Amino acid sequence: MQKTVFIALFLLLIEGTFPGISFGQSYGTALGLRFGNNNSYRTLGLSLQQLIAKGLTVEAILQSDLDVNTTVHAVVQKHRPLLSRRFNYYYGGGISLGIGESRERVPETRQLIATYGNPSLGLDFIAGVEMTLMGITFSVDYKPNLNLVGRQPWYVGQVGISLRSVVVNSSRQNKKRRQKAREKRRKDSQTFFQKIRKPLLNKEP
Repeated sequence: MQKTVFIALFLLLIEGTFPGISFGQSYGTALGLRFGNNNSYRTLGLSLQQLIAKGLTVEAILQSDLDVNTTVHAVVQKHRPLLSRRFNYYYGGGISLGIGESRERVPETRQLIATYGNPSLGLDFIAGVEMTLMGITFSVDYKPNLNLVGRQPWYVGQVGISLRSVVVNSSRQNKKRRQKAREKRRKDSQTFFQKIRKPLLNKEP
């Protein structure tokens, strides 16, 4: 925890010294790796994060312990500035599907019964911090999962570290959105007779 705080403060210091460096949610699409850890096992996964509105992203995660536990997660995240508009914290929630082990305790016999290949369905919550430096997004989060079907225990908390490469930056994505919005407004502003006249003109030899 102390190391994480030190790194965050160090990066904020660099940002203040070199304001041209981008630390924030300066991406439209980012793809990379996620490393997860809970009390039972560690996971390696893929993370795809997509900006869908200002300050709002959707993250898709595919992760596995490379043995008996594999899950897919879809999480919507709200981003807000932390100490700086270019250094974000985020929170959100979503759903998860997977196949994995279930460990059920039997108090009467003091046994722990483990079964494998159990399909599971659950709810995810997430909270973390994120920064982007030179086209690489780094984030640390805590992602508790509430299982609805198929697994015991019903609650599992996971700490995750993600490293993602920016595939599409936010300025490029926003430019395309503005172009589509202008085109839509232009089409909507056409009169009824202009809409009829255009296909007739295209048919002229």
